[in-house]
Amino acid sequence: MSASLLELLNKLFQNATQAAFPELPEYRVEVAKSTQTGFGHYQYNSAMKLAGLLKQNPRKIAESIMAHVGTDALIDRLEVAGPGFINIWLAPAFLGTWVASQLHDPKLLVKATKRQKIIVDFSSPNIAKEMHVGHLRSTIIGDCLARVFEFLGHDVLRLNHVGDFGTSFGMLIAYIKEHCYETINHVDDVTLSELVTFYRASKVRFDEDADFKKRAQLEVVALQASDPETVKIWKIICEISRRAYQEIYDLLDIRLTERGESFYNPMLSNIVEDFQKKGLVTLSEGAKCVFLDGFTNREGEKLPLMIQKSDGGYNYDTTDLAAIRHRVEQEKADRIICVTDSGQATHFAMIFQAAEKAGYLDTSKVRVDHVPFGLVLGADGKKFKTRSGDTEKLIDLLTTAISKAAEIVKARHPEWDGEQQMQVSQVLGIGAVKYSDLSCNRVSDYAFSYEKMLRFEGNTIAFVMYSYVRAKSILRKIGVDVQDLADGGKTMIRLEHPSEIALALHLARFPEMVEQITQDLLPNRLTDYLYELAETFNVFFRDCRVEGVPEQNSRLLLTEDVRRVFEMGLTLLGIRLVDRM
Repeated sequence: MSASLLELLNKLFQNATQAAFPELPEYRVEVAKSTQTGFGHYQYNSAMKLAGLLKQNPRKIAESIMAHVGTDALIDRLEVAGPGFINIWLAPAFLGTWVASQLHDPKLLVKATKRQKIIVDFSSPNIAKEMHVGHLRSTIIGDCLARVFEFLGHDVLRLNHVGDFGTSFGMLIAYIKEHCYETINHVDDVTLSELVTFYRASKVRFDEDADFKKRAQLEVVALQASDPETVKIWKIICEISRRAYQEIYDLLDIRLTERGESFYNPMLSNIVEDFQKKGLVTLSEGAKCVFLDGFTNREGEKLPLMIQKSDGGYNYDTTDLAAIRHRVEQEKADRIICVTDSGQATHFAMIFQAAEKAGYLDTSKVRVDHVPFGLVLGADGKKFKTRSGDTEKLIDLLTTAISKAAEIVKARHPEWDGEQQMQVSQVLGIGAVKYSDLSCNRVSDYAFSYEKMLRFEGNTIAFVMYSYVRAKSILRKIGVDVQDLADGGKTMIRLEHPSEIALALHLARFPEMVEQITQDLLPNRLTDYLYELAETFNVFFRDCRVEGVPEQNSRLLLTEDVRRVFEMGLTLLGIRLVDRM
């Protein structure tokens, strides 16, 4: 089976529609998951739209289409409802065969698509600044999307487009040369927090001291010209920052290839020259700008995309254009995904359009997506901050989550040894932070709450993980080799109880859910799926005894598929697994 349930049904009803109405011009039918269980597993929703084209009653159209579906093994029964919906129930025997097939497929019947080169640009902190809660969403959303595409067999390049160049480094380098040159040379003794203190002091000097400001600007020029002493200090700054970021990436189980703004610096002058040659540049108050259709400010004036400042310097616009060009022309990307906050939506829309105008990007060949996300809010509905009003450091947020998870684990399992408690606490704490974030539609803001995310009920990692552990526990307790049962179809999966059928149906929907994520890039589809799987499995566990009944082996195979789907789903979310909770 290489197609999802939805694809199979669409094909079946497409053929039935064409057979019922051969005079109909080419028309794409619509089959969707039912929103209520009483209306079947799926619904055919095209009869009412066809009524206008065919000038017929939509119920009669639906009845005619239903008659042409025939006796397909996929279908248990059909009924026409309301003004012309066709409610579809899938055959239990077909679902049993589907679940059995999933047990033999490491991809769980998720269809492998044509291998593509996909670049996911995410996380992207600024060097010499500590990662804060604002970086959390980009990091874990980007990682989840990268994992989904890797699971599908694509060649994924995970890029960390760090801010490691520009005026701020001139300030910091000038300050270090004057005040803490000896200190910075002992790189292993300097923390990122100390580096941030240096940066803040340099900013004060830059704003208040004209001579220092001039020296800082000269350091930017020296850095761009690869002056050895300036570059040496810059590399130390980057290394101190990188080391602190890696501690967070290790906690979050994130893999990234760093390619910061400095990587594209040698390409920037060529970008400006190329835009000028193509007649795309307009001078505006000494700056070189590109004006694009459809982008205006509140006063209705055209917004500029500035590719070179009046003082000859470059900025994010220039760097991002160079990045797009390099990713298309050198990396040969088929798809580029940039994960940043919603505030940069206009910036990326302009970058993509400018890249098209310059001929760097052909969207008929390369798909580009900006993946925006909302804010992390505190209990007061404002940006999440510490009690002192500072932006929450990401490392502090993560260690606090682990600490609060440890309190829960120790209270529930005082008999566990310290190592086991700590292992589960780390998985639960980090998993709670990730799951809580990913379970929200990324375009929305969400309120951060340790208490809510660590609950054992509702759509939380604890509830989902507990259901996964329960599936493992059933398999472990009964002690039958499920692989031996599954091999060669020795045991058929027979679905008779409504709770068995509901569970098998949900397992069979895993491929279509993954396919949806590749299109709309919404990780909450996966968390919603796992939450529903946990609820459906718990109802099955309540209603259908597994051990010591005639259906034992069939239900064991169903439980094994639950375990495997949980395992894969949690892995795609970037959440580690535990055997006991």
